[in-house]
Amino acid sequence: MSIGMRLRQLREQKGLSQGDIENTTGLLRCYISRVENGHTVPSLETLERFAAALDVPLYQLFYSGPDLPPTPNLTPHKSLEELAEEGGKAGDDARFLLKLRAVMARIPEPDRLVLLTLARKLASR
Repeated sequence: MSIGMRLRQLREQKGLSQGDIENTTGLLRCYISRVENGHTVPSLETLERFAAALDVPLYQLFYSGPDLPPTPNLTPHKSLEELAEEGGKAGDDARFLLKLRAVMARIPEPDRLVLLTLARKLASR
């Protein structure tokens, strides 16, 4: 199934018209038609806009199964707790992040937002 056919299928399942998608995404209706009919291949950014308009995760544009698609080639990642048990710099960093998470959980939401904003500004320098 082509991406255009899948987009049309999802749009029709949701009971949306091309005009509805146009209003939500800002894409022209003629462009949406060209994509759905396989005359144009959309960019990833455009596919993200379609997914948002259809209120589906991006992977569902490529996968139609009821569950999450299998990911056999992905390497497993250790949790923060598992990393904290290790020695060396990785363990030290993980232990620091665990402490930071515990402290941040005790701070009221408005104060937490101020701290995160300050951290973003410092990190952008």
